[in-house]
Amino acid sequence: MSFGGPFEVRFTDAARDDLERLFDFVLDRSSSVEDLELAQRAIDAIRDAVMGHLARTPFSFRKAGSSLRRELIIPFGNNGYVALYEIESKRERVIVLAVRHQLEDDYH
Repeated sequence: MSFGGPFEVRFTDAARDDLERLFDFVLDRSSSVEDLELAQRAIDAIRDAVMGHLARTPFSFRKAGSSLRRELIIPFGNNGYVALYEIESKRERVIVLAVRHQLEDDYH
């Protein structure tokens, strides 16, 4: 499925698990309905950025090792998130490998 560009974007199971972990992290610290909405807005911001930017311009973001492995910085609030992805240029596909909060040390 393509979202506004020539590249198909897919999430690995590990990346989907990361989204769930990040959502649960915010939920575990929630004390109000607004906090619950914040958790959903964070996940929506990650998905929107990944699907919007990587479907159109996956080569535009910073390299993470090889020229086909890159990171997308996703601003959200005072910090944000980082999505690690790999480009399969011959297939015009982008595979999201992992997602983490910017303050985390590394990917899980």
